[in-house]
Amino acid sequence: MTTDGDSRVFFVGVHPKRPNRIVELDVDRDSELEVRANPDLVDPAFVPDPRRITFPTGDGERAHGFYYPPTNPDVAGPDEELPPLRVMVHGGPTSNVVPALRVTYLYWTSRGFGVVDINYRGSTGYGRPYRDRLKGQWGITDVEDAVAAARYLADKGLVDPERLTITGGSAGGFTTLAALAFDDAFAAGSSYYGIADLELLEESTHKFESRYEDSLVGSREAKRDRSPINHLDGFDRPVILFQGLEDTVVPPDQARLIAEALDAKGVTHALVLYEGEDHGFRNAANIVHSLEAELSFFGLVLGFEPAGDLATAEVKHPR
Repeated sequence: MTTDGDSRVFFVGVHPKRPNRIVELDVDRDSELEVRANPDLVDPAFVPDPRRITFPTGDGERAHGFYYPPTNPDVAGPDEELPPLRVMVHGGPTSNVVPALRVTYLYWTSRGFGVVDINYRGSTGYGRPYRDRLKGQWGITDVEDAVAAARYLADKGLVDPERLTITGGSAGGFTTLAALAFDDAFAAGSSYYGIADLELLEESTHKFESRYEDSLVGSREAKRDRSPINHLDGFDRPVILFQGLEDTVVPPDQARLIAEALDAKGVTHALVLYEGEDHGFRNAANIVHSLEAELSFFGLVLGFEPAGDLATAEVKHPR
């Protein structure tokens, strides 16, 4: 958001059914003007209506999210089957999500997946007490809420309880790996440049991130105890890992180490490394490749065959 210092404010507006746009708001005239908008390239019939959900979680509390049901006017799933679920965990980790048009979500909802975007306890936008619930609890509260959201939707009869998946990038990748290591709710997961070892990250990332993590985890002992790399005994669900080789925030060693550990244990997994990518992928070809490889991987481990000629990843110890 920015202002001209007088009466006009400029901001990026989002909408669950329309592309993002730059908006000029004149507070004196109480008028709104669209300055520029992203191209509208999506058939509205493929865009789901997000449903705001509030669900019970640990300590008798409640957490929040947005559920995007499978939506495709040309295809319907089998009557006797519930759709698989994709739990999205935002990065930050004290960021948040709002209902907005995201074409990567449509990739999944148009192919029969339900998608739930969660604002676990610790996310911004719900007041200071809610945000403070993550202090000293990262890797616990967020995991608990991801599991609670998935089970809530399964209990409502909206998704298949046997085909719950979880995904996230950066801090969301950490939550993904922690959920797979500490809980058995999810059938599979995908981690984009996620954190496997908090102690190693403290040594290799920049100083701001390391101090930030201290407030969310605490002591070095706590970091050791929360790190998925140190809890492989419970890690037996398939996972696909995506990592940029130029990443300086979460260096590639994080993905390599967890892949090597899963390989030694014989857990189904795949590791995809991208030359030239940093923290968050920018190359369109790599973004498309990661989506296709992830769908192919989930098809393999969940027992369905995706349509189309998709990119694949080298899967080790396939089931």
